[in-house]
Amino acid sequence: MKRRLLNLLIASGLVAGLFFVSGCETVSEIGATVGEATGTIRPEEAESLRRAGVAVGRTFEDITPEQEYYIGRAVSATILSEYQPYDNPSANTYLNELGQALALASDKPETYGGYRFMILDSDEINAFAAPGGFIFITRGMLRLCETEDELAAVLAHEIGHVQHHHGLRAIKSSRLVTAFTVLAIETTRTLAGDEMQQLTEAFEGSIGDITHTLMTSGYSRRLEREADAAAVTIMKRVGYQPAALQRMLEEMDRQLEPGRRDFASTHPPPRDRIRDIRRMIDIPAVAAEPPAARQQRFERALQGV
Repeated sequence: MKRRLLNLLIASGLVAGLFFVSGCETVSEIGATVGEATGTIRPEEAESLRRAGVAVGRTFEDITPEQEYYIGRAVSATILSEYQPYDNPSANTYLNELGQALALASDKPETYGGYRFMILDSDEINAFAAPGGFIFITRGMLRLCETEDELAAVLAHEIGHVQHHHGLRAIKSSRLVTAFTVLAIETTRTLAGDEMQQLTEAFEGSIGDITHTLMTSGYSRRLEREADAAAVTIMKRVGYQPAALQRMLEEMDRQLEPGRRDFASTHPPPRDRIRDIRRMIDIPAVAAEPPAARQQRFERALQGV
């Protein structure tokens, strides 16, 4: 009888596009109501079906700040299994002070565990932002920055990824469906072995989705444009020159070596982003020199990096 009920729902087109339509809750509500009324399922099964329908309709936006934090920690652990942290307390302290000032000026000034910034001991020219505010920048990228404004541009761009939850967007919808559905159905009892395995696989797969995007495939041009727009806004609010973002991309374009494991493999071509950024800001004919004290602070903190 349960199979016949499911077939009836499928035939009527009610479950078409199950993973993507916003009316999934309605589908499960209908199935639960019909099943309960006809006696084909028990009341507790009907309630589970209703909860599952709500879960299926949820997306990455329904992940709580606490869940995002633990996902970000797991992604960060994966990154640190590939890269070594750079053992330079003064440089890392400076990076965190600068990063925190920029994060406070963003549209997401707080995360569950707070923003964390770390230098990776690598000559690659790259930077990563894991969900929850874990931001990494390589020594190679730091050496590419000639001013604090340029470093601020890189960090503000990564903060933009956190602000827009871009890392969470990388999780496949099917994994979210699995996780939310299991949690919704099993909230009233202890998870059995099969359900726990499903949750574990969904979690591990989600971490893999995000890490692959950050370190291998990269974000789409649309998401990079969103992060660049956020960076421009953040820099203006703090008092840095937004044009420094364009200068960084121009330098990255000169350093570009297709096929190399760095920003070349994880970001759209810099020239595409430069065209987009020019529409966001007014580039002065002559770039203003950064304040002397700011430049001295930058050079002193990153000396020898």
